[in-house]
Amino acid sequence: MRRRSRYSDYGGWPAYVPVAQRRANAKREVAKLRKKGQDIQPVEIEGRMIARSFWGKGWCTHLESFGDYSNRLPRGRTYVRNGSVCHLGITKAKVEAIVAGSELYRVNVDITPLKKTHWKTLKQRCAGKIGSLIELLQGNLSEEIMGTVIDPKQGLFPAPREIRYVCNCPDWAGMCKHISAVMYGIGARLDSQPELLFLLRGVDHQELISVDAAVGAIAGRGSRRARRRSLSGADLENVFGVELDDGPPASSSAEPKRKPTKRKAVPKKAKKAVAKRRTTRSRKPVPFKPTARSVATLRRKHGMSKAEFARAVGVSAVTIANWEKASGVIRPQAKGLAGLLKLHKQS
Repeated sequence: MRRRSRYSDYGGWPAYVPVAQRRANAKREVAKLRKKGQDIQPVEIEGRMIARSFWGKGWCTHLESFGDYSNRLPRGRTYVRNGSVCHLGITKAKVEAIVAGSELYRVNVDITPLKKTHWKTLKQRCAGKIGSLIELLQGNLSEEIMGTVIDPKQGLFPAPREIRYVCNCPDWAGMCKHISAVMYGIGARLDSQPELLFLLRGVDHQELISVDAAVGAIAGRGSRRARRRSLSGADLENVFGVELDDGPPASSSAEPKRKPTKRKAVPKKAKKAVAKRRTTRSRKPVPFKPTARSVATLRRKHGMSKAEFARAVGVSAVTIANWEKASGVIRPQAKGLAGLLKLHKQS
């Protein structure tokens, strides 16, 4: 007797698998991938709203504005909301994802990098508007900058012809529900990591500001409006991962010189006791608990700038700045946590 295919009773489609069972199956398969060393970055959404920030909403709204996508994208909303996007990794001009359906499906999305002339025009349109760019990354937008970024022809978001995607599921439609779930998942990821949009387009967001413009913004040069929008060095560091020099030290005449104080001689026995206590403490490794304070302390121990520390950890400078501003315990993804633990062992 010929064995019946599991697809035959459903017109070529796999049998329906309940969401709970899909999640359990996906969890087992993803655990296997983690054991093999793959950096798994799931998309986790709280509530029904997929994207909440300017960047996330802007991405989703931009895609839905195109006729070909508007009819196909809604198929993936339920998938991304119920946690079916098990992994979504974004690198330069590329997205690799794993989506749980009746089995695990792999989705690849390629984004065409911005043309050099396009990027040059965008930088020129944003030149001298440092304050507006900071507000842009924080989600508090001026109409001018918002119009520049979301411009369908000259903005940052890709056009349909600049997006290519493929899924290994049996659905031969142009955009299956797994692909559409990934497209929404990108928007959700931009909520917490807006700098990834620049990475997708193959450009460096730090090129949008220059040192001269940054100094001008901090000093408050120009009109009264420009001075009201001036930025502190800390703001620039937190958003763009740029560390500015503190400038030359104050002249010696500003503060009177203090006479060096004589230290009291410490007995040799006391020195040995202190050294012994330090040695005993060093034998007991202190577990690393990721908080804003511990991350900042670890960075300073290694004497690194935010940009250097970000490269060592394997995340962006903006992510490091967000961690150091956070309240309570932070929850970095697997790659970032591994980088932090590695540096903690080395400190």
